[in-house]
Amino acid sequence: MQRRNFVKSTLNATGLALTAAVSGESLAANWHSQPNFLAKNNFKLKYAPHFGMFENSAGKDLIDQLKFMADMGFTALEDNGMMGRDPALQTKIGEEMTRLGMTMGVFVLDKGGNSQNSLATGKQEFVDIFLNGCKKAVETAKRVNAKFTTVVPGDFERNLPIGIQTGHVIDALRRGADILAPAGVAMVLEPLSDTPNLFLRTSDQTYEICRAVNSPACKILFDIYHMQKNEGHIIPHINWCWSEIGYFQIGDNPGRKEPTTGEINYKNVFKYIYDKQKADKKEFIFGMEHGNSKPGKEGELALIKAYVESDSFAV
Repeated sequence: MQRRNFVKSTLNATGLALTAAVSGESLAANWHSQPNFLAKNNFKLKYAPHFGMFENSAGKDLIDQLKFMADMGFTALEDNGMMGRDPALQTKIGEEMTRLGMTMGVFVLDKGGNSQNSLATGKQEFVDIFLNGCKKAVETAKRVNAKFTTVVPGDFERNLPIGIQTGHVIDALRRGADILAPAGVAMVLEPLSDTPNLFLRTSDQTYEICRAVNSPACKILFDIYHMQKNEGHIIPHINWCWSEIGYFQIGDNPGRKEPTTGEINYKNVFKYIYDKQKADKKEFIFGMEHGNSKPGKEGELALIKAYVESDSFAV
């Protein structure tokens, strides 16, 4: 069965209608009559699903999932576990993304900093682990044409003053940036809400560190879900940190599911970023780092509908 016929039958089976940009008819009814109905330019922003997000509709094969994402209008991919994949598969993914006109988003830098090897400690063994990860990340980035890798500096070192910890983190990141910058790769530092033990918690703290590292290879990963939990006041914080933001991630709160399922007004947030990046001639990737609020194919199509709705702001 051809992929487009498969998707048509999938959509017909669920009976879920998506709001079309060109008409009020369902995607299923328009699949052949409107072959570019959800082409890559339909979404105003570059949203990046991850593998597994559309597995019920596209199957388990990663290349088939990429094709489905492209057919649905998504123009980017993020894959936190990319560094752990076989190099041959990385190359295959990179080549298919090029063919589909898709952009690679972030992958997590292997052992880039965590509770076992926190950069805040200043310990040389942990710095060496991080720097080796940077070198490996450069090779992975070449295979998949990536420009960003996620770095989390790890936990607090509670027996050291906060200023000393911050200095240790800055020193390590400067050395990592020296490895990544020549390859055109940027580490994006992600403040998180998962546990209060994490050293990096807020966007302003991350801004301060990026300014101190002072490299195009060290920017902020502004995860809207985590920042809603830790600090709120999302649009002002985006504005204040704008010059150091390199990447966005999405997830509604509570629940960490797709937009429209929680308290964040993503349509307003997306419009703000869209207008600001257009004025500054930038283009960000928006990693869809969240789960699906509903199971199965129905949940996957509901997720697409949520992005169509949230992306429907006026320009």
